Amino acid sequence: MNLNITGHHVEVTDALRDYVTDKMARIEGHHDKIISVNVTLKVEKLDQKAEATLQLAGNTIHADSSKPDMYAAIDDMIDVLDRQVRHHKRRITDHRG
Repeated sequence: MNLNITGHHVEVTDALRDYVTDKMARIEGHHDKIISVNVTLKVEKLDQKAEATLQLAGNTIHADSSKPDMYAAIDDMIDVLDRQVRHHKRRITDHRG
């Protein structure tokens, strides 16, 4: 899995990078065919925003979250991605259609 973390109006520190990497390990455990992940961390006025785009084999999944705290935004974004990845995997393994 190729993980790319960028910041827009925020410096991506080692602590933020490690936090995102640790949280992405949970998603990687649910689906083994993740090609790349692009994570963008933004600051917009009073909100901290986290966005992620996953490239899977045959599909793209996008999630974002906006919270007053960057770590809370990352947690919420990871929860949404996790739910979407599990749903995608369930759809491709379900042979009924």
